[in-house]
Amino acid sequence: MCLALLLGTACQAAPPAPYAFGVLNHRSLQATAAYWNPILAYVSTRSGVPLELHIGRTANETTDRVVAGKLDFAYTNHLFTPKRHKLGWRVLARQDTQGIRGQVVVLDNSPVATLHELAGKPVAFANPYGFTGYYLPMDALLRAEINVAPLFSGNQEAAMGQLESGQVAAAGVSDQVMADFARRRQLKYRVLAESKPYFDLAVMASPRISTADGEKVRQAFINMADDPVGLRALQQSAQSLGLSHVRGFVAADDRDYADYRAFFQHTRVQLNE
Repeated sequence: MCLALLLGTACQAAPPAPYAFGVLNHRSLQATAAYWNPILAYVSTRSGVPLELHIGRTANETTDRVVAGKLDFAYTNHLFTPKRHKLGWRVLARQDTQGIRGQVVVLDNSPVATLHELAGKPVAFANPYGFTGYYLPMDALLRAEINVAPLFSGNQEAAMGQLESGQVAAAGVSDQVMADFARRRQLKYRVLAESKPYFDLAVMASPRISTADGEKVRQAFINMADDPVGLRALQQSAQSLGLSHVRGFVAADDRDYADYRAFFQHTRVQLNE
């Protein structure tokens, strides 16, 4: 029995434990936290479903936590490979952007002018799970019959840092993350290859999350930009990365990511599942 009840006062139930919300870390842990904590604080309050940010040291580690069942929600595009799709995670929303593309980029002053000139050279990638930061650019290289020496940096901005410092000849990147990084660093670069656009990363729920809680979280995300409090949270997040405009969320479902699954059926890159 509760001590308060013995003393003749009412017992208050302990607040529910927060759900673990994993975010695929394209950037440093500090930058990822600064961007996502205001968003998750708003969604938790508006939805009544408490969420807590969980980030692995690398994007691989974050994804491994999802696969191991240690996370309840995730912001990711690593769950559309044939094996991970069978885990049953469901799409709730996605960031409202024009889409993302995989690119192979070099510094603007690089002597490399074509993909074929990268043969045998070191190329930085975020991690061997990355869609725009590995699979798409590596697939472009393999289809052009170009073998490079891949170096995995842990996250996309780390790979871009290796490019900036001259440690590698090129980098495989997400066009959106690369543009953000270059704007902040006043870095000039050239694009040697670029994929078609794919929908941005998805907010996803574990199959053990109830439909009701998933829907509450979905509605909180997609209504953020239309709520003054939510808009302020998005603005705070954007300012943390030096973005000139906010990126809200729109409703999405599994059908929006059919082209991801189609890519994995035909890619020349060996799947890392």
